[in-house]
Amino acid sequence: MSNGLLLRSDIHTLYDDGYLTVTDDLRVEVSRKIKEEFQNGREYYAYHGKPLVELPSLPDQRPSREFLRWHNEHVFQG
Repeated sequence: MSNGLLLRSDIHTLYDDGYLTVTDDLRVEVSRKIKEEFQNGREYYAYHGKPLVELPSLPDQRPSREFLRWHNEHVFQG
């Protein structure tokens, strides 16, 4: 499978809702809106700036930089 992200279910929800994203250099970015809107998020801010831990060994099976950029521009609430 190509262009997939395997994420823990709570992190996947944050990703889908735009509170968390993965940059095109494969690092996690967490929106400040988690704290502003929900008055929490400390657990998630610990991931901010960290690289993804598990990646497929074959580059063509890693997440598409094009789609990651799209998510950052159209979904992420930075």
